[in-house]
Amino acid sequence: MSNYKILFGKYGGLFALTILIVFNLFYTPYFATLQALSINLTQVAPIILVGLGMTFVIATKGIDLSVGALMSIAGTLSAMILLKSLLPVDHLYLRIILAIVVPILITTCFGCFNGWLINKFSIQPIIATLVLFIAGRGIAQVLTDGDVQFFEVPEFQKIALSRILIFPFQIYYVAILAFVSYFVLNRTVLGKQILAVGGNEKASNLTGIPTKRIRLFVYGFSGFCCSIAGLNSIAMNSAADAMWMGYLIELDAIAAVVIGGTLLSGGKATIIGTILGAFIIQLVGYTLIGNGVPDAVVLISKGFLIIISVWLQKNN
Repeated sequence: MSNYKILFGKYGGLFALTILIVFNLFYTPYFATLQALSINLTQVAPIILVGLGMTFVIATKGIDLSVGALMSIAGTLSAMILLKSLLPVDHLYLRIILAIVVPILITTCFGCFNGWLINKFSIQPIIATLVLFIAGRGIAQVLTDGDVQFFEVPEFQKIALSRILIFPFQIYYVAILAFVSYFVLNRTVLGKQILAVGGNEKASNLTGIPTKRIRLFVYGFSGFCCSIAGLNSIAMNSAADAMWMGYLIELDAIAAVVIGGTLLSGGKATIIGTILGAFIIQLVGYTLIGNGVPDAVVLISKGFLIIISVWLQKNN
């Protein structure tokens, strides 16, 4: 029996994803089409992006509730720059560069702020990140007076709407960021230090690992991933809605990370597992909605998935 638990704990995500794909092939109309593939890849992209940053955070035994708000800030700032309401830059391509670089820098700094709060005041990550979870979306709404920022800049929108071969362009930069995340976590000294901090922070301090700098890095990286997700979102929609952009994505990201096998207790993390978890979260929603199940049931099902994943972690 224990062997089955170990096997399911190790390959459960892949098994669940396979079941979802097979079920959809037989029962969900038009699932086996390029359009359905494109829809699912487009919708899973922000979950993967935010999930990558969340993986690093949870690996250190932390949590980041501010990811949705940071997405909103990044998208709002970018849209305002494109509309010349924040920076009066007339040159189109310079404006596009600023609309990408400025939100990335600011949102990464907000992520580092989360890490600084934890380091400075020794408070729980869930409390520290609750600050920007509440205030961050408020900042974005104050910047826009609560109005949706509509824009039409085709050259910028290509980062989400263009295609290479049959795949949406965003899949390529998501894949690059996933590869870099995997490499850092599994093939570098920094990755080993991140896992060591999550496994035993006191022991890590005694061995000379700069735990405070590690925490600044992982929360800063989470902010960086959120900024990419925010830019992707506004490029897809040609608009930035400070109220609803990234709404509840923290739940999808945490679910993807936990389902993928990263331990909430820290010390163990898997980038590949997070990507599998993101696809499972996406396909669960797509499967239920595609077969006429109400949205509320989708949220309940995601909750059950998290419970099952945590139970498997406790029993392996």
